[in-house]
Amino acid sequence: MKIFSERLMELRKERGLSQATVARDLNVSLGIVCYWETNKSDPTAHNIVKLAHYFNVSADYLLGLSD
Repeated sequence: MKIFSERLMELRKERGLSQATVARDLNVSLGIVCYWETNKSDPTAHNIVKLAHYFNVSADYLLGLSD
């Protein structure tokens, strides 16, 4: 899900957040956030929902199904 990794990184950087901050706030490991952003791992549905709420965007946006 390349679009997911690109959008996640873009949202994080736009808000001036570090990967560590996002990981802490979502209660996931720093490594998993890094893997998501480098497209080495796909998030679970539960984590997609958490990310959508965290960044105040839709899951469809994160997944590249809408702009």
